[in-house]
Amino acid sequence: MASTKEYADFTPEQLSGLCQTTAQKMTGEERALRLAIDAGHILLENGAEIGRVEGTMEHIASTYGVKDGSFFVLSNGIIATGQHYASAAHIPIRGMQLSRVVEVNQLSREVTGGTMPLDELDACLKAIRTSKGKPWWEVILGIALGVSAFSILFGGSLTDAAATFVCGLLLGAFMTFVGSHMSRIFSNLLGGLVGGLLCILSVALGFGDHLPNMIIGTIIALVPGVPFTNGMLDIANEAYIAGSTRLKHALLAFLCIAAGVALAFILEGLFSKGLMQIGMPAKDALTSAWYIQLPAAFIGTVGFSALFGAPRKYYLYCGLAGMLGWCAYLWVETTGPERMVAAAFCGAMAVAAISSILAILLKCPTTVFLICGIIPLVPGGGIFWTAYYLVGDQLRQAGTTGFMALKVTIAIAAGIILINAISGRLHKWRPSVASK
Repeated sequence: MASTKEYADFTPEQLSGLCQTTAQKMTGEERALRLAIDAGHILLENGAEIGRVEGTMEHIASTYGVKDGSFFVLSNGIIATGQHYASAAHIPIRGMQLSRVVEVNQLSREVTGGTMPLDELDACLKAIRTSKGKPWWEVILGIALGVSAFSILFGGSLTDAAATFVCGLLLGAFMTFVGSHMSRIFSNLLGGLVGGLLCILSVALGFGDHLPNMIIGTIIALVPGVPFTNGMLDIANEAYIAGSTRLKHALLAFLCIAAGVALAFILEGLFSKGLMQIGMPAKDALTSAWYIQLPAAFIGTVGFSALFGAPRKYYLYCGLAGMLGWCAYLWVETTGPERMVAAAFCGAMAVAAISSILAILLKCPTTVFLICGIIPLVPGGGIFWTAYYLVGDQLRQAGTTGFMALKVTIAIAAGIILINAISGRLHKWRPSVASK
């Protein structure tokens, strides 16, 4: 056996040959366990929930005869043991490609027949891991479409949507070419700053009517949709450690985005010698109509489907989930402004329910539709106004808006958890009925 120092002198070809030799020495059970871990690795780093990761690994391992396989998955790590095999891996979450989650899910279905050789499974997993993500132009265009449509959802005019589209293009380019090379904390902070400054500059140049609506729409592109949604799903599936960790990650991201927006107002105030005065958010009469709101929700959700790396063939279904969720939100919210929390709860239930139905019909993970469809309900307005009031030393208003954003977030979580629990019960109940 070569020492660690000797390994450093090996050529890539020698190392590859060594790895192949090591794989050949593994028993079938050990290799099956290693491939199950590889599948879990791909799922976890690309935005799958903990329950799906563990379930897929257990399914693959058991299909190939692993009897004593045990898996423990955290938000950024996997621990697996077998009769003569143990592995622990740290998995940093650098990005997300929901298309890879779909591919591994489909591969797991194909493994069910038990006729796929381990070599073929290994080759398929390597192909999925090395597959290319979305082209940069599609991601940037998706962000621009998403933020412009969402500025309409939050009351912006058509002019605001056009201005936000341009700001979204620039922010998308920053996130793609600059932010992706930074830590998540610094990327969210700087993203909030850049997004805020772009909107402020746009309004200063006369391009845009309502600054709050523009900024709220723009910063939605920075919202951590994957950890936010998966954190709630993990808690619903009783993976409390991973779920709470992901929700803390999402909360930290929200705080960083708010800090970035606040910094944008501070910098603007230094040049204008005073904090920019902003009136209460206004709703444009034209874009507030349901026949504008619903298409905007559909387009915005489709745009963010590209950002999250969903397969193109599911874009329209993701848009449908987002539109129906927003329809439920509007139906409840129009009965009075005090119904915002109830509207968020009903909207989240609608998105979760349609996502579960689409997952069954299309044989696709629920996560794909849920992550994309829930974004219109995220309280971006709460992030903006809390940041603005804090900069202006209006602590009472900041506390009020921040607490409302928290209540809306809890309502969204409750809606998703409730539908997920009902869906899980029906899934367990259905086989027992079929057997009678």
